[in-house]
Amino acid sequence: MTERKPPGVSFESFVDKQIREAAERGDFASLSGFGKPLPDDAAPYDELWWIKGKLHREGVSVLPPALALRKEAEDAVEAVAEARTEARVREILTAVNDKIAAAIRRPPPGPPLNLKPFDVAAMVEEWRARRA
Repeated sequence: MTERKPPGVSFESFVDKQIREAAERGDFASLSGFGKPLPDDAAPYDELWWIKGKLHREGVSVLPPALALRKEAEDAVEAVAEARTEARVREILTAVNDKIAAAIRRPPPGPPLNLKPFDVAAMVEEWRARRA
């Protein structure tokens, strides 16, 4: 903790002295943003900038349920391409198909779903063909 400002010393010179001493000790060299440019300040002010930054850093996305399911279906296709076993391919597709079927039975709010369940047998055949 810093010491208290002595009487008779201006606040500005007291703070400048503390900053200079910390820089000489190298206290600023180990900070996470050291040597990196400051974020763009040309954007208009947003009151929720810190919340949006936190969500971005945490990888949280707030999509409508239909769009989130579309994204999950796209990710499932990529996961199938990288799967090592046929059982894993079937597991991935079955899980997504269950969610798609539930969304078709009871459409989620938001944009239209525009998805249909994957043909597991056809996807497995494609996966086998790519592996051969």
